[in-house]
Amino acid sequence: MTHDHSFSRAASVEEPAGGEIVNVSRRGLLGGMGALLVLAVSLPRAAKAEEAKPKAFGADGMPHGWQDNPKVFVSIADDGAVTITCPRSDMGQGVRTGWAIMIADELEADWAKVHVKQAEGDEARYGNQDTDGSRSTRHFFMHMRHAGAAARLMLIEAAAKQWGVPLGEIKAENSVVTHAKSGRSLGYGALAKAASELPVPARESVVLKDPKDFRYIGKGTLGIVDNRAITTGAALYAADKSFDGMLYAVVARPAVFGGTVKSFDAAETLKVPGVVKVIQIAPPSAPVKFQPLGGVAVIAKSTWAAMKGREKLNIVWDDGPNAAYDSTAFRAELEKAARKPGKVVRSQGDVDAAFATAAKRVSAEYYVPHLAQAPMEPMAAVARITDGHCDIWTSVQAPQAARTLVAGQLGVGEENVTVNVSLLGGGFGRKSKPDYVVEAALCSKAMDGAPVKLQWTREDDIHHGFYHTVSVERLEASLDEKGFPTGWLHRSVAPTIASIFAAGADHEQPFELGMGLVNMPFAIPNVRMENPEAPAHVRIGWFRSVSNIPHAFAIQSFVAELAHAAGRDPKDYLLELIGPARVIDPTSLGDGWNHGEDPKLYPIDTGRLRRVIETASSAIGWGRKMPKGRGLGVAGHYSFVTYTAVAAEVAVDDKGVITIPRVDIAIDCGPQVNPERIRSQMEGAVVMGMGLALTAEISFKDGRAQQNNFDGYEITRIDAAPREINVHLLPLADYNHVLGGVGEPGVPPVAPAIVNAIFAATGRRVRQLPIRDQLKA
Repeated sequence: MTHDHSFSRAASVEEPAGGEIVNVSRRGLLGGMGALLVLAVSLPRAAKAEEAKPKAFGADGMPHGWQDNPKVFVSIADDGAVTITCPRSDMGQGVRTGWAIMIADELEADWAKVHVKQAEGDEARYGNQDTDGSRSTRHFFMHMRHAGAAARLMLIEAAAKQWGVPLGEIKAENSVVTHAKSGRSLGYGALAKAASELPVPARESVVLKDPKDFRYIGKGTLGIVDNRAITTGAALYAADKSFDGMLYAVVARPAVFGGTVKSFDAAETLKVPGVVKVIQIAPPSAPVKFQPLGGVAVIAKSTWAAMKGREKLNIVWDDGPNAAYDSTAFRAELEKAARKPGKVVRSQGDVDAAFATAAKRVSAEYYVPHLAQAPMEPMAAVARITDGHCDIWTSVQAPQAARTLVAGQLGVGEENVTVNVSLLGGGFGRKSKPDYVVEAALCSKAMDGAPVKLQWTREDDIHHGFYHTVSVERLEASLDEKGFPTGWLHRSVAPTIASIFAAGADHEQPFELGMGLVNMPFAIPNVRMENPEAPAHVRIGWFRSVSNIPHAFAIQSFVAELAHAAGRDPKDYLLELIGPARVIDPTSLGDGWNHGEDPKLYPIDTGRLRRVIETASSAIGWGRKMPKGRGLGVAGHYSFVTYTAVAAEVAVDDKGVITIPRVDIAIDCGPQVNPERIRSQMEGAVVMGMGLALTAEISFKDGRAQQNNFDGYEITRIDAAPREINVHLLPLADYNHVLGGVGEPGVPPVAPAIVNAIFAATGRRVRQLPIRDQLKA
């Protein structure tokens, strides 16, 4: 809580002014980088030091941890306007609204007077700011409630001192503090200055509201705080930032990952009207992390001039070690690896013995290609350097990482870099890698600090991304006489995100293995999971739901295949595999990651998984008679400590054209802060998951991405979206229970539900994504 004098500035929704691989903690390796990575190179001493520390979970385990000081997050103006500072990035998931709801409810603020301000990148002040992993709410729910409650107590204390009455006789409600015995009352604005001068109360002295008294949390009646600005076009994104005399830049980057500039001639570029300067950006040093790819930047008086100038560049490229990368040939390599034993990452019972005595054996391989996040807003950043201080305006999911990278590239201290965060026009993980922010800073430096807007095009985005990994998943099962699995073997082969952080990283890491692979909770007596090697030939990065996508697609598809082999209903068979309701310690399955959460607080609850499957399938009318060419499919998945299930109705005509008239999705994420946004996230997850299932693919030839824009990398069009998406929220009323994630868990079960429905409709099994024309005659 601040008073501007520190605490009197009213605001509406606004932008701020301005060789051995060892496991170590993310904090020890990356500091403020905030990556979902636990790899470092040649750091055995650091690893041993980290192992000696107690393991930290949740927000405690993130770089810079958490903050709950009300003076950091709350300011109240003299007129009673309450401004809440949100340090997490909003890309449509509604975190700015959710953050305000958590604080305002405990603060007892009048929602009509609540406004939101976006924080700049500064984790030392705000705590961890990485907006990824579906954890902004679950990590900060109690902390932000505490911040609001502490601010409320400070206002009550200020009134008690002014009136000379006991604290217990005063009540705060709807931005007014009252003393019933004397009939006196004061608005928050009248108390703000005095309250801001009080010390923050000790945590143990702050009493949180009884959830039955919540006014905003869990009600789902509040629209997003940015709604009017977004719908009227007033909302500001990175590309909207402008200065008088601002310059514009685009970059010609190597088409092949690892490529470099051998030479370039900018003579024709400099003849293009409006082009001001051409500079070379150095290639990244190893490991590449989030550094720019390098290349040649064209700086001009307009984006169009810069783009036309880039077309005229004469560059001779050295394509480097990945020049021969071909995704078709690489798929064959992955399939070959999947058919041989690999590194064992989970083993229970005796799978070989189960296979040797099986009444029947079933095997299948599943393929998921590279994917691009392709947010609707391509990457952009504005940089300006004044008196040695670099100011950045950008749409970024990891502002502290951007701050750290820019400071390192410019050779200045982090205190000399300010990263101002705008709304994000989508992110899906791409904007957690701020290479584009560094490019903007380097261009401004080249222009003696003049403001420069660095803009990516859609083609830049698709050609030069941090792609979702390609994957081959091979599953084998032994069935007994009743068709129930006695043995289960799963080999997952995919390049790892760790490859951008450490040379030689060619196995999926614990966080990737824990995304639906080793933590599969089926009641099967003999299970073995293996992870063969897979080198990376492109930059691998986070994508919404990450490795849950291939793991869920393979496992949930294979379950339906086993059900067919056993002559069973696939929904009933899936529930039988999950088994009775029980609570499982994820570490007992070999998952030591558990989405970074304490396994004691976040065990796997198969009863909750069963309920979402039963809810979605029941809602869609599972078991009803379907006309020719129509079928129902179901899939369930546990990810980001949340349980989701999808039931899909699919129609396939005589020409193999697929339509999806209806999808029901059920989610159990524990206590809900903003049900309206949860519904929206699930609807968006269904549409995005459809795109992954039906059309989305990045392929490579000669090291180059073959898709250019949305004509080649197809996302779901509005005419292809389901006419009916029904979202079923399974509420958990106990707000003392831990929260799950929301932004990502809806995606993984969509594709397997669709292919399972296709099989029910046509008898044809799809094992390769995207489906595209596989069913066409």
